[in-house]
Amino acid sequence: MEQLVAGEAAKLLGQARRVVIFTGAGMSAESGVPTFRDALSGLWQQFDAQALATPEAFRADPALVWGWYEWRRSAVGRARPNQGHVAVAAIEARVPNCVLVTQNVDDLHERAGSTAPLHLHGSLFAPRCSACAHPAPAPDGMAEEPAGGRRITPPRCTRCSAPVRPGVVWFGEALPEAALSAAVEAAATCDLLLTVGTSGLVYPAAEIPQVAARCGAAVIQVNPEETPLDHVADVNLRGPAARVLPALVEAVWGGADRG
Repeated sequence: MEQLVAGEAAKLLGQARRVVIFTGAGMSAESGVPTFRDALSGLWQQFDAQALATPEAFRADPALVWGWYEWRRSAVGRARPNQGHVAVAAIEARVPNCVLVTQNVDDLHERAGSTAPLHLHGSLFAPRCSACAHPAPAPDGMAEEPAGGRRITPPRCTRCSAPVRPGVVWFGEALPEAALSAAVEAAATCDLLLTVGTSGLVYPAAEIPQVAARCGAAVIQVNPEETPLDHVADVNLRGPAARVLPALVEAVWGGADRG
């Protein structure tokens, strides 16, 4: 039965001409990037991660929140793309019309070879002014931050001198309009959506696979666990992305490292 399911997934991907790949926290977790559900260490043990990820928290204590995000950026800097990320880039290289949409705020897709992912929840590597939204450069030396984390005073905007904030979407904030619109349009016009490592619980991003299904696209889900997207997916591939995706690429094209 498992081989039949994998075979159906390979058939769908091999026939697809317009593909959306939708990735979530599970894919980055396979590279060792902590998720919001993971236990915190050092200074951060005394805080609720979700309580730090709000505009109110930044206004109340900018150094605390900036330090927390520099700690997260440091963890991402030490992580490496896994074979799931590499397989995603391989699919993009083989399907002329392929759009990568991610809920992750790291740069692991880019480091694996993906060129223009749509970041629905922003990026740790794109800070901006908290007042005028002017882009700011990411600080240097992220991998040298103490493992336990510390308070760090955020830099000032070069345009208006307000504190620079992390370039991520916080709880209570709207998703970036351009990225969300592009993602919805891609989902509405694709013939296959591949959803990887996402719980399907965080809205409005979780609506993307639903849009594809409603518009007639096939949906393949890659996840070790059952999710609310099980009933939406035409094929459910149980397992980690780093194992399942390379096998899928191999079944369709003979391996990610071949032309």
